[in-house]
Amino acid sequence: MESQTELLLQRRHNTIGKYSPLFYEQPIHLARGEGVWLYDADDNKFLDCYNNVPHVGHCNPRVVNAITQQASTLNIHTRYLHENIVNYLERLTSTFAEPLNAAMLTCTGSEANELALRMARFMSGSQGIIVTDAAYHGNTEAVGELGTGFMPEAKATKRVRSFPIPDTYRGLPDVPPEALKDAYLKHIEKAIQAFQEEGLGVAGMLVCPDFANEGLLNIPEGFLEDAAEMVRAAGGYVIFDEVQAGFGRTGKHMWAHQWYDVVPDIVTMGKPMGNGFPLAGVVSNLDNVNAFTKHAMYFNTFGGTPVACAVGNAVLDALEEDNLLENAVKTGQYVTEGLLKLQQEFDLIGDVRSRGMFFGVELVLDKTLKTPAKKQAKQIVNFMRHHGVLISTIGPDDSVLKIRPPMPFKPEHADILLAALAKAFTAVSEEV
Repeated sequence: MESQTELLLQRRHNTIGKYSPLFYEQPIHLARGEGVWLYDADDNKFLDCYNNVPHVGHCNPRVVNAITQQASTLNIHTRYLHENIVNYLERLTSTFAEPLNAAMLTCTGSEANELALRMARFMSGSQGIIVTDAAYHGNTEAVGELGTGFMPEAKATKRVRSFPIPDTYRGLPDVPPEALKDAYLKHIEKAIQAFQEEGLGVAGMLVCPDFANEGLLNIPEGFLEDAAEMVRAAGGYVIFDEVQAGFGRTGKHMWAHQWYDVVPDIVTMGKPMGNGFPLAGVVSNLDNVNAFTKHAMYFNTFGGTPVACAVGNAVLDALEEDNLLENAVKTGQYVTEGLLKLQQEFDLIGDVRSRGMFFGVELVLDKTLKTPAKKQAKQIVNFMRHHGVLISTIGPDDSVLKIRPPMPFKPEHADILLAALAKAFTAVSEEV
C-alpha cells in the first residue's frame, strides 16, 4: 500500500509536472516549522541548515504578527500613499553606503534582477551583460539568459558573456596563484571587447558578491574592485545580487559587497527580505530611479504592499533586536572551526569556505588533483537528510556542500550539524 507521502508525490507530478525539482532522493513531506527546526507529516524533526528564505527563523513571531496585523487593516498596491513603504525604504536604504539611497520593490529576486537589467540597459544605452560561467540569477526569460550554470536561455543569447569563476582554490590551468587576479580580469576584458566589436556595448556586470552559486568562493584580492572599474570604464553598471548573501548573512556587514572596497551602482535583493513572504527589490541612487521610472513608469501590483513592507520591517527588527549579525559572526566562527577539524580527519574535504552564517565545503577525490567528488557530495546530503539535518550542494560540479542555516542558528545547533557530518563522512569515506 502506498504511503501518504508517495500519494502526495504522484499528485504533485500530475499537477505541476514530474520534472519540478525536489530535494533529496526521498522527498520530505513537511508540515510545519519553528525557528531552525522543520517537522514532517509524521512529526519527525529536522535541523534546517540550508534555507535562507526563513532568514530570521521559520514562523518568526514578529513576521507572523506583522502579516496578521497589517492584512487585517489594509493591503493595497503602491499607487496610493501609505506610510509603510516610505518608512521601510528609508530604513532599508540607510543600511547602504551613499549614493545608494532609493529603491523599487518587487515580489521575487528574479523580478528584481530583471528590473536591474532593464535599468542598466536603459541608462547605458547598451545591451551586453557580463556574468560568471556558473551563474544563476533567477528564472524569467531575461534573467534566464544570465543562467550560465544550467539555464537553457543562456546557451542561445548573444547579450550575455561569461568569465571563469574567480576561484583561488581551483584557479586556472597553468596560472600561478599570484597571477590569478590578472588572468581572470583578462577574461572580463575579452568580454568587454567582444560586446564592443559586435555593437552591443556593455550594459553591466551582474554577480553575487559572495559567488554563492559558484561555490561560495574565495576570490583573488582586488579582483572585484578592478573588475568593477573595467566595467564602468566601458560605460556599464555594476550590479550586485544580494539575494543569497544579503541581510547580514555574512555577519560583519549587512551586505556581502561591503566586505570589498566597491560600492555598486545597483543592488538586487529577495528571498530573506520577507522571511517567506514575497518581497524583493532593487536599490540604486535616486537619479537612476527617477530616470528609469520616468521612462518606464515602473509600478508593481504586489511588490511593496503595506503587508509586504510591514513584513520587511519585522525582518529588520528581528535582525537588530536579536543581534543576529553578531550571532552570525560568533556561531559562524564556531561552525567554521568544526568544519576545519573535519577537514583534518577526512580526505574527502578539499576546502572549507565560510563567511558569517554561510559555509561551503568542497569535496574532492584527490586533494592534489582536486577531482570533484560529486557522487559523494550527493550521498552525504542524503545521509544527513535521513539523520535529521538538511543541507544541499552547489558549485559547477555539485561537489560543494552548501550550508546556509537561518540566522538564529546557535552553537548548540552547530554541534548537531557537525556530529551528523562526521557520521556522514565516516560512512561515505568507507565506500570510496
